[in-house]
Amino acid sequence: MSITISVYRYQPDSDSGSNASPSATGAKPYMQTFEVEAAPGMMLREALLAIKEQDETFAFRHSCGEGVCGSDGVNANGTNCLACITPVADLKQPIQVRPLPGRPVIRDLVVDMTQFYEQYRAVEPYLIRKDPLPEQEIRQSPEDREKLDGLYECILCGCCSTACPSFWWNPDKFHGPAALLQSWRFLADSRDQATEERLDALEGPYKLFRCHSIMNCVEVCPKGLNPTKAIGQIKELMLEQSV
Repeated sequence: MSITISVYRYQPDSDSGSNASPSATGAKPYMQTFEVEAAPGMMLREALLAIKEQDETFAFRHSCGEGVCGSDGVNANGTNCLACITPVADLKQPIQVRPLPGRPVIRDLVVDMTQFYEQYRAVEPYLIRKDPLPEQEIRQSPEDREKLDGLYECILCGCCSTACPSFWWNPDKFHGPAALLQSWRFLADSRDQATEERLDALEGPYKLFRCHSIMNCVEVCPKGLNPTKAIGQIKELMLEQSV
């Protein structure tokens, strides 16, 4: 049985002066349809690889194939997902695959994630200590460790932030769901000693408070995480610290 997949094509480095049509040169975005032979249990990544075999100029990111690296985030039938863990059987045909929204397209399904990673780095996603480091490890109780469940599992695929309208509109100011999830991960960590500094860095109308809790991020997270809840907890802690 074959399946019909329409994929987004865009090659901005193509010869725009060619007499060929935009669809042929890639000078303008267009959708191209392929027929792929389906296999039992086929994931979308496998279907995209089959398209790559038909047209070697087709470009998309992928690596582990197991939902771990987060590199193959795409928009399938209007919903962000990881291609490697999305069964084609769950997608209505004809399947339409586009790049993650809100990001500049480099080529076909490959988008520029520079701004996404800049916002991630801006929250300083690592332990900050003021006390001298111990010789062995920084001890943490099982109860405190449990507070990090649902926070550290983020694979930075970008599905959540690129599904967030606030991130589309203010990518240079709003940190976005993925970065703010990691901000809370370290605010919630009993071993971190920079709570005040982290909260001060989130002050203002954009970095944190552009979140309007529409929960697009929760719906598309392939790991089942809840950035909206984490953002709400940051706001509560900020309020507590200000009283």
